[in-house]
Amino acid sequence: MSNSIEPAPLADDTAWTASPSPARRAWQRFAHNRLGWWSLLLFMVLTGASLMAELVSNDRPLVVCYQGQWYWPLWNDYPETTFGGDFETPTDYLDPFVQARLAEPGNWALYPLNRYGPHTLNYYDRSPLPSPPSRDNWLGTDDRGRDMVAQLIYGFRVSVLFALALTAIGVVLGVLAGAVQGYFGGRVDLTLQRLIEIWSAMPELYLLIIFSAVFAPSVALLLILLSLFGWMGLADYVRAEFLRNRQLDYVRAARALGLGHWAIIWRHILPNSLTPVVTFLPFRMSAAILALTSLDFLGLGVPPGTPSLGELLAQGKANIDAWWISLSTFGVLVLTLVLLTFMGDALRDVLDPRRADA
Repeated sequence: MSNSIEPAPLADDTAWTASPSPARRAWQRFAHNRLGWWSLLLFMVLTGASLMAELVSNDRPLVVCYQGQWYWPLWNDYPETTFGGDFETPTDYLDPFVQARLAEPGNWALYPLNRYGPHTLNYYDRSPLPSPPSRDNWLGTDDRGRDMVAQLIYGFRVSVLFALALTAIGVVLGVLAGAVQGYFGGRVDLTLQRLIEIWSAMPELYLLIIFSAVFAPSVALLLILLSLFGWMGLADYVRAEFLRNRQLDYVRAARALGLGHWAIIWRHILPNSLTPVVTFLPFRMSAAILALTSLDFLGLGVPPGTPSLGELLAQGKANIDAWWISLSTFGVLVLTLVLLTFMGDALRDVLDPRRADA
C-alpha cells in the first residue's frame, strides 16, 4: 500500500488565473478612456465608409435587372443601346430617359446611397454653379457641378490613405535612424545628428515648388518629397529612448550572453522604446492631412481632378457666396483632426508609466 498523499484540488475561488499581458492592460485602459475610444470607433467607421466609397457614392447602379437580364454597371460598362437607347456611348444612368426605362414594370435598379461619383457633373441641375444644397445634391455642388457629398467622401479617402502611407514611411525611417543613433552613440550619434540638422535646414516648401514645376503633379511624388523630411521628429524621440535603455541591466545581460547588436536592438531595446512611436502616430497623421490640404490649397498637391479637401477650400475661398463649400469641407477637416487628437491624447495617457497604475 502506498503511503503517498495526493494533493487536494484547489477550490474554485483560490484557482490561479493568469494576469493580462501589458498590451492587454494598455488596451483595457484605452477602452476606459471614453473620449479616445469613441473617437477611434468613429474614425474607423468613417475610414471604412470612405474605403467603400464606390458602394456609397457613385453615379452607377450597383445592380440592374432589365428585361429579365442582370447587369453589374459598377464593374462593367454597358452602351446606352443595352437599355433601349440609340447610341453606343456608355450609359448615363442619371439621364431621365434611362431612369424611366429602368423604372418600367419588371425592371429595377439598386442605386448607392448618394447617386453621384467624384467626377460626375450634374448636367440636369437648373441652378447656376455652384448650386446650393437641394434634394438631389444634399450639400450642393462645387463650381464645376460636382456633388459635394461625393467630393468629401472621396477627398477624405485620399487624405487618410496619404496620411497612413506617409506615417508608415516616417515611422520606418525614424525608428531606424533613432535606433542607430541611440544604441551606438559616440561618433555615430554625433555624425548622424549633424547630418540630420543639416538636412532639416533644407527649405522643404521651396523644394516642393521646384519639383512641382519640373515634374507632373502626382500623389507618389508628393509622398516621396514629404517622406524625406517627415521622419526626423520621431527619430529624436526614439534616439532618446535608446540612449536611456541601452544602459539598463537587461541590455548588459544580453551583451554578456553574446547577442549581436541588431538582435539586441530589435528584440530587446525596441519593444521597450515603442511608447513614443505609438503616441506619435495620430499626431503624425494629423500633420500629414494638414500638409496635404495646405499643398492642395496652394495648387502644389495632388493632380487636377483628384478629389481633395484642399482644392475644395480653395473653391470656397474663390466663391465666398457659396458658403456650403467652405462650411462642409471645413467641418470634415476639423472633425478628422479632432478625432485624431483625442486618440493621440488617449494613447499618451494610457502609455504614460506614471498613470499606468492609476
